[in-house]
Amino acid sequence: MKTQNQITNVIVISDTHCGCKLALCPPSVTLDEGGTYEHSPVQKKLWEMWRQFREEWIPEATKGEDFVLVHNGDVIDGVHHNSTTQISHNLTTQRNIAEEVLSPLLKMPQCKGYYHIRGTEAHVGKSGQDEEAVARSLNAIKDKNGNSARWELLLSLNKRDILIHFTHHVGTTSSASYESTAVYKELIESYNEAGRWGRTPPDVVVRSHRHRQFETRIATAKGYGIALVTPSWQLKTPFTYRIGLGRSSSPQIGGYLIRSGSEDHIYTRFKVWSILDRGGEKVEI
Repeated sequence: MKTQNQITNVIVISDTHCGCKLALCPPSVTLDEGGTYEHSPVQKKLWEMWRQFREEWIPEATKGEDFVLVHNGDVIDGVHHNSTTQISHNLTTQRNIAEEVLSPLLKMPQCKGYYHIRGTEAHVGKSGQDEEAVARSLNAIKDKNGNSARWELLLSLNKRDILIHFTHHVGTTSSASYESTAVYKELIESYNEAGRWGRTPPDVVVRSHRHRQFETRIATAKGYGIALVTPSWQLKTPFTYRIGLGRSSSPQIGGYLIRSGSEDHIYTRFKVWSILDRGGEKVEI
């Protein structure tokens, strides 16, 4: 059996926002008061995508090989900005949903490790305390301080000096024409900081938060450096309609594979569904 240091595949998901009526949710949820919540037709569609991602896409993309899972933040929706789109404002219920969503993926025999990154405090509590609770319950790999969820992770893949840096946040934009700017800056700033202090820069920079997939590459001495942003598992919430790019775009649902190949080559592959959510019906008059 391969040890974790011999694994060549990393699966990355993020922004599951469990507990939101517009995000990933099992078919039926038991509420604290004894009632139940049945997922909506559009959540049913999301659930079908999640099952396809887990049961079909991951085994095919990894060629059936072992992998490590990284959840890159915002595992639950929380109680934020006076919003009313949550299934329940009881955070225990939201955490239970997250655990039910993630457990089947973590129980896959090919999943050999799980890291959890803390996301936005408005969603996952001050200092990411609710994210920590979910990660601890699901036995995420702990950091040197004993925390199950962390703000960032520098992962060395397959003992080949391939470094991947994970953290949740990245700059956003209201225009698709400028989606590359903040992502490119993350990569360049990591090179600048590494050069300043004589450290090895990451080969791959992974960010989330935007709910939109994006990737950019530049040539380096090792071949190329990669900066990417993951898609999400949440549809358009009322806050999305305040943003120009959010108003005009469809939700992007899915996840990423980062793979170490031969001769220190790095490969990425992503699965993204574009879904027309509840606000986008065509109406004829």
